[in-house]
Amino acid sequence: MASSPLFSMSTMKRDSFVMKTITSNKEFKFNVSNPFDKLPVTSPTLLLTGENSLKWGQNESLLRNQMQCCAVEVKNMPRYTMGKKFELDDVIEAQQFDRETLNAIFEVAKEMENIEKNSPGSQILKGYLMATLFYEPSTRTRLSFESAMKRLGGEVLTTENAQEFSSAAKGETLEDTIRTVEGYSDIIVMRHFESGAAKRAAATAGIPIINAGDGPGQHPTQALLDVYTIEREIRKLDGIRVGLVGDLANGRTVRSLAYLLAKYQDVKIYFVSPDIVKMKDDIKDYITSRGVEWEESGDLMEVASKCDVVYQTRIQRERFGERIDLYEEARGKYIVDENVLKVMQKHAVVMHPLPRLDEVTVNVDADPRAAYFRQAKNGLYIRMALLKLLLVGW
Repeated sequence: MASSPLFSMSTMKRDSFVMKTITSNKEFKFNVSNPFDKLPVTSPTLLLTGENSLKWGQNESLLRNQMQCCAVEVKNMPRYTMGKKFELDDVIEAQQFDRETLNAIFEVAKEMENIEKNSPGSQILKGYLMATLFYEPSTRTRLSFESAMKRLGGEVLTTENAQEFSSAAKGETLEDTIRTVEGYSDIIVMRHFESGAAKRAAATAGIPIINAGDGPGQHPTQALLDVYTIEREIRKLDGIRVGLVGDLANGRTVRSLAYLLAKYQDVKIYFVSPDIVKMKDDIKDYITSRGVEWEESGDLMEVASKCDVVYQTRIQRERFGERIDLYEEARGKYIVDENVLKVMQKHAVVMHPLPRLDEVTVNVDADPRAAYFRQAKNGLYIRMALLKLLLVGW
């Protein structure tokens, strides 16, 4: 907070603040609701304003004007101030975030982008250790978290295939693994094949847990980087039209993204998927309760022509088990190719959480509306921001 010409700010509390006179170092406490309740208008203490000195009683009007300015600053002080503790202990699901928190995280992400580009060797997280505990394969999520930690000066302990190459293969419970790993690290980033596993880990651990994907459940950090990417690409989040395409039943990315899009005004979501992998009712019920308009469609071309964002996802073979026939039935039905690009608006973008198979053709990559690799890069900045916030605060 900026200092008044008459005072310097000493301390700030929830309902009050303390200010010191510049010359006498005398302190006065004020309530935020009424900063004038202890204004000492008769004190002979000398104050400095530029090169002129005056007494409290000599220029009460000036003093009150200065105090009024300070009161306005205190009243309008941001909810998120430097050094303040991040209000979340863990990042488990998209519903944890309100719109104000999202906007604040995105501002930190922009700061992290500046650090990554202009300030190599940052030591913000020096002395901290992050454990990545991945029970399912990952490229972008695991490497972006590890890169984020190292770019901020922290260190990494990693287990890539924890289901096979950790004590889980011997039958160790998730809870026992978490209790053990938290003894070696300051924060755990976990991907698991079971929906709800991240909640179990967070209930067990005494250090922050970040959900890097829990089966067909949620992937909150992917949703954060997706919304951040939409804002960067489209320049707005209110009033947008988004087409979610592909495996909507098993896609944790689209589930989490739908939760976050519901935070914004006048959003419409189109669900485009084969019948076997339609969006589940819990998401439809949630976004309906938040006033989000949605529509199911089987016509990708029509939806693409209306949308600001076409968010394509792959059909996830690993979620079909032995029913390969159902996978083959769903795969390849909706493909983003040059024909889809032709009907899309000029400002619209194609996004994809990656990896892709053939649901976005390679010749789409050269089009400036193909945002998926920029999207992946934004994951670094969002994850740098989350690590910084969970470990050292705002």
